[in-house]
Amino acid sequence: QVQLQESGPGLAKPSQTLSLTCTVSGDSITTAYFASGWIRQPPGKGLEWMGVITYDGITDYSPSLKSRTSIYRNTSKNHFTLQLSSVTPEDTALYYCGRATAWWRGEYDCWGRGTQVTVSS
Repeated sequence: QVQLQESGPGLAKPSQTLSLTCTVSGDSITTAYFASGWIRQPPGKGLEWMGVITYDGITDYSPSLKSRTSIYRNTSKNHFTLQLSSVTPEDTALYYCGRATAWWRGEYDCWGRGTQVTVSS
């Protein structure tokens, strides 16, 4: 059974770089042909796809966030990390990591429980 767990600071200050890590158990993040991705949900708004890193290390990002987003992985620790730079209060959201079976179609088979991030001075 695959499980994902998000971790990271619950609070960030404007202009800082936010780093969130998703630790995966039950399968390797390098298993073909899955991808590991991040989405978020700001308060009172819908889900926003942020980006993915594929089983072979290829990344793809939301065009609206691409300039501020980076996703990388540590295969020895079986986790992947989201970095979001120059955060503002608009980045306040519940952040989720997930495993995608067909990320280009938005198909995911499991998710973490989510972690709340608040951006405030």
